[in-house]
Amino acid sequence: MLKKVNISVLMAVYNTDFTVIKRAIDSVLNQDYEEFELIIIDDGSTNNNRESLIRYIVAHEDRISYILHSNRGQSESINRGVLNSVGTYITILDSDDEYKTNHLSSCLHEMASADLICSTSETVVSSQEDYFVPDKNDLSKLIHLDEATLFGTLFGLKEVFLTLGFKGGFAADTDFFERARARYRVKKVDLRTYIYYRNNPNSTCSQVKLQNLVPADL
Repeated sequence: MLKKVNISVLMAVYNTDFTVIKRAIDSVLNQDYEEFELIIIDDGSTNNNRESLIRYIVAHEDRISYILHSNRGQSESINRGVLNSVGTYITILDSDDEYKTNHLSSCLHEMASADLICSTSETVVSSQEDYFVPDKNDLSKLIHLDEATLFGTLFGLKEVFLTLGFKGGFAADTDFFERARARYRVKKVDLRTYIYYRNNPNSTCSQVKLQNLVPADL
């Protein structure tokens, strides 16, 4: 008997250490809401994680699907995941982050009054400076994470993701949310059920921040 799927969780991976990916996968498998599928899109990883990752996926093949393509970036990878999803709702998980056990059920509860939401996160930082990220409208300025839109906290009807799609580049998540605001019922909610590991100096956000010489003394 096929498992009922109401939520499709999409995760793009690219050269992330398997132990970190496994943490993310396990946080999905341990949700208190069970009507989900997890689609992992391998964005052309070149390290040796793939063998370990595929073995783990096979062990959970009733819940996880795997897609491999050449390196195209997170936006293109998530767009492909959307096309291959079967859930009524779509959400995203970055491969180096994780969900609290009630993340999916908490997001689903908010959909009674919205087509798309984004939420605040519980953020893991190395310093207070990590709570501030470049403003997409002026990369030399900083905004607090609570003012930003994170890929992983987006949750909404599949129709929204199919209609709009993600564009490439920095702050593709914010761009998506702003375009959705013009056509759908959107809202930002204070859940903090998404755990965002902001303490990664190699992340895209950290690199953009460094390249634009954003002041460190906040």
